[in-house]
Amino acid sequence: MNSLQFRTRSTQLRSRSRRDHSIRVLVALGLILLCFCLLIARFVWLQVVKHEDFMVQATQNRISLIPTPPTRGEIVDVNGVVLAHNYPAYSLEIIPNQIPGKMEDTIAALREYVDITDGDIRRFQRFRADFRSYEKVPLKLKLSIEEASKMAAQLYRFPGVEINARTFRDYPYGPLTAHIIGYIGRISDRDMKKLDEENLTSLYRGSTHIGKMGLEDYYERQLHGLPGYQEVEKDAQGNIVRTLKSVPPTTGQTLKLALDIRVQEEAYRLMANRRGAVVAINPQTGGILAFVSKPSYDPNLFIDGIDSETWKSLNEDWQRPLINRVTQGMYPPGSTFKPFMGMAALESGHISQTTVLPSPGAWSIPGSSHQFRDSVRSGHGSANLSKAIQVSSDTFFYRLGYEMGIDKVAPYLAQFDLGQQTGIDLNNEYRGILPTREWKENRFAKSKPSVRAWQPADMVSASIGQGYNTYTPLQMAHATAILANDGVVFRPHLVSQLLDHNSQQITLIDPKPVKTLPFSRSNFEYVKQGMVKVLQPGGTAWRIGQGLQYSMGGKTGTAQVVQIKQGASYNAAALAEQHRDHAWFISFAPVNNPQIAVAVILENGGWGASAAPVARGLSDFYLLKLKNLPQSSTPAPVPASDAAWLNNDALMDEEKNNRHTVPPLLRAFRPQTASDTAP
Repeated sequence: MNSLQFRTRSTQLRSRSRRDHSIRVLVALGLILLCFCLLIARFVWLQVVKHEDFMVQATQNRISLIPTPPTRGEIVDVNGVVLAHNYPAYSLEIIPNQIPGKMEDTIAALREYVDITDGDIRRFQRFRADFRSYEKVPLKLKLSIEEASKMAAQLYRFPGVEINARTFRDYPYGPLTAHIIGYIGRISDRDMKKLDEENLTSLYRGSTHIGKMGLEDYYERQLHGLPGYQEVEKDAQGNIVRTLKSVPPTTGQTLKLALDIRVQEEAYRLMANRRGAVVAINPQTGGILAFVSKPSYDPNLFIDGIDSETWKSLNEDWQRPLINRVTQGMYPPGSTFKPFMGMAALESGHISQTTVLPSPGAWSIPGSSHQFRDSVRSGHGSANLSKAIQVSSDTFFYRLGYEMGIDKVAPYLAQFDLGQQTGIDLNNEYRGILPTREWKENRFAKSKPSVRAWQPADMVSASIGQGYNTYTPLQMAHATAILANDGVVFRPHLVSQLLDHNSQQITLIDPKPVKTLPFSRSNFEYVKQGMVKVLQPGGTAWRIGQGLQYSMGGKTGTAQVVQIKQGASYNAAALAEQHRDHAWFISFAPVNNPQIAVAVILENGGWGASAAPVARGLSDFYLLKLKNLPQSSTPAPVPASDAAWLNNDALMDEEKNNRHTVPPLLRAFRPQTASDTAP
C-alpha cells in the first residue's frame, strides 16, 4: 500500500515537473519570439521607414563641402590704374586632424625651418577656432622664396602640413590713397556677429578678411565676390579620399573711380608736409577728382594685423593721421561762408544786387557798446554784396546777418547741403553743424535758459563763418560745386563704374541731378562774379589770379582756433602751432563751364590766402595739363599802383577778426563725437 502510494506520488511529481518545464519552454520560446519580432520591427524601422534619413546622414558623414574663398575685386582709377589689387604668395598651412601628436610640438619643429612669430601663432589659434578640423588653417602668411624652398624639402617629415598659394591684398600707392581706398583686415568677432545678423555667414566660409575702412568697407558686398566649393569624399577618420565636384568661386567686382591718380598725386604734392585736406569735385557730375587728407598712413600695415607698437604710434600721434579730414575734419569755414550767406540775403529779398551798405572798420549791435571789428581797421567805406565778397568786408556781413536773423538765413544755407551728409560713398561721414535756434536749444539742453537761447551775437559771428558753424572740407567743396553749377546738385561720389568680369557687364553710376535749387540764375551769376573779383586786383587772393589761363572764382577764409580778448591783436608767433588759425580757400573753374570745384584747408596755416596756391596749382594741372583746356591770352601783370593797397592792414586777410565771439565749444579742430555731429 505504501509502495503504491509512493509510486503514485512520484508519478504526480514527474507529471507536474514536465508540465512546469513545458511552461518554461513555452515562455522562453515566447520571449525569444518576441525578441525576434522586436528585432524585425526595428530592422524594418531602420531599413525601410528611416532608410532615406540614414542614407542622407551617411552621405553627409562621407561627403563634405569645403568652401573656396573668392578673389577680391580690384579698385582702379578713371584710367584703369590699379589702386588696390591681389597678388599670389605662398603660405604655410596646417590641417589639424592630420597632425600626429601635439600641435605645439609640430609648430616647434616647423620653427626650425620658417620664422614663425608669436603673432603668427596667436593668429593661427584664432583661425583654428573658426575652421573645421579638416580645413587648412594658415600658420605663416607670405613665405619668402627661401622659406618656401627650404620648407618644401622637409614636408615629408610633417604630415598634415602644406605649402599653398594664396592671394593677398596690396595697396601700391600706400598713404596717397589710404583715406579713399581704406583697407581690409581679418574678420573679427564683431564682423562675424554682423554677418550673422545679416545672414551672410555662408558667403564668408573660408574667407579670412573683410573690408574695414574706406571703399573696401563701403563696397564690401561688391568686392568680396561669391565663394565656390569642393565636394570631397572622406574616410572614417575624416581624411579626404577624393574630390567629387568642384565649383569655382565668383570673383568680386572691380571698382572704377572718377578720380585720376595723377590729380591725386598733384594734390598730395601741393599739400607738401602740411596738415589739412584738399578735395576736388567735378560740379557737372559730382565725381571726386582728388581726395587728400594729410598726414596719412600706410594701409598695408593693417591687412594682416598691425603690431601694437605701430598702432600706438599712429593712434597717439597728435597730428592724427588716422582721421579722414575730408569727411571727418570739423572746422569753422571762416569767410568762405560769405558767398553762401550772400545767396541767402539775395534769395530772401533782404537785399538786392544794387543794395549798398556801410562797411566801416567796426560795427556794434544796436544798444551795445561791444565792437565787432573788421580785418581792415579803416573799413571799406560802403559796399554792395559783390564788393563785400571781393574785399571780404566783415562789417557788411555782421549787419546783414544781424538784420536777417538765423531763422531766415538757415533754410537757404541748408539748400547747399551745409550741416548735412553729402551722401558720398564712404561710411562715417560727419554732418557738420549748421546752427539754428533749435540746434542750440538741444545742444545746451542742460544749461541755463540764457545759454540755450539764440542770442543776437550768435548770428553776428555766424554771418562770417565763425561761431557755431563747423563743416567738413567735403561739404565746402560740395557747396562750392552747387554754387558753380547754378544750383544743380549732384551727389559726390568716388566710384563711377562697377565692372563685373563674370557676366561681362558694366554698371554705370549715372550722374543724375539730385535736385535743382529754386534760386535765381541771375543771383548765382552775381555772386560768382564777386568770387571772380577775389582773384583780381583789390581782391583778397589777387596774387594767385595773376597769369590765369582760364576764368576762376574763389574765396579765402581764416578759421580761428583760439579766443582773443576784446581789443587784443592776433600774434601767430606767440601761439603754439596747433593754436594758430586754419587757412581756407574754395574755388571753381572755368566760371562759365565749371569742370572743377576745390576746397582746401591748411590746419594752423594762418592767413586764408596761403591755401589759395594749392587750389590754383591743382586747377592748373587738371585743366591745362590733363584736360588741355584752350588757353586764353596771358593777363598783363598787375601794376604796382593797383597793388599798393596790399601794403596796408588788408595783407593780414579778412578773417583775422572778431575772435572774442567764437564759442569755446568749437575753438579747435577735433573729430566730433557728440550727437550733434554724428553721422
